[in-house]
Amino acid sequence: MRILGFSKKWDKLKQKEFTTFRFPRRDKDWFIGEQVQIVYKPRTRGREILGIAEITDSDPKYLCIITDYEAKQDGFKNWREMLDWMMKRYEFKKLRESKMNKLTLRWIDEN
Repeated sequence: MRILGFSKKWDKLKQKEFTTFRFPRRDKDWFIGEQVQIVYKPRTRGREILGIAEITDSDPKYLCIITDYEAKQDGFKNWREMLDWMMKRYEFKKLRESKMNKLTLRWIDEN
């Protein structure tokens, strides 16, 4: 089972169903029906397994067409705040040219 990591305990993680945006993986991209282990701070000693979720939808999107509503669903005040957060983590070229997967997940087993 693959790990889907989060660096922040977003309020959305308390919902039965939530969304997250991820770049496609080089090895094997995320797919509908896949069960993933949701982990807070996966690459640290303080890692915390939050539970198991299933990917129920995957919608490829360029960052520039993500709506304010989608950004709010993802835990931001608006699209601009989401863009600022992404700009701190990824190269501008990648954000401008690459599609991201809008993944919708549903909890199966929460810790």
